[in-house]
Amino acid sequence: MDQQLEAEIIISVLKGDRQAYALLVDEYKNQIYSLAFRMTKNAEDANDLAQEAFIRAYKNLWRFNPQKKFFTWLYTISLNLIRNHLKKLRSNELTARLSFLYSENEDRSPENILIDAEGLKEIELSLLDLHDEARALIIMKYQQGLSFEEIAEITSKSLSAVKMAIYRGLERLKQLMSE
Repeated sequence: MDQQLEAEIIISVLKGDRQAYALLVDEYKNQIYSLAFRMTKNAEDANDLAQEAFIRAYKNLWRFNPQKKFFTWLYTISLNLIRNHLKKLRSNELTARLSFLYSENEDRSPENILIDAEGLKEIELSLLDLHDEARALIIMKYQQGLSFEEIAEITSKSLSAVKMAIYRGLERLKQLMSE
């Protein structure tokens, strides 16, 4: 959806046409859900967070600057919601995931469980060990396919700061996976 159409829809919503907001939701719901799911690894939390992001954006639509892209603004709202959610869960999340692996497979040896958890599970768990910001940046770049420029705009960081943070996050991810 182009920026001009977004601006027209937003003006319509601000004038009282609530139904027009559904066009924006339909356009971006999959991307916002995908971000939330990749950050939380929980479908229920992802649904709740995506819904909350659209609600907050709707309630604060009057604050939106039509000179900017709506998606960037919505993505920023979503990312902040997800980060706050993860802060609440951070201390117990990794322990809970590992406990779940062991409890479901009590009759198997820890070595076999770890062997089964290689590959994607290893990446997912290593991503969980990253700082929330590094994880979010890596997900935005490599799973969501956003450009460095878009990430810089979303996070309000300079382009070079984004590139450096992603580089450091990847280095830390590589280190975690080799341990």
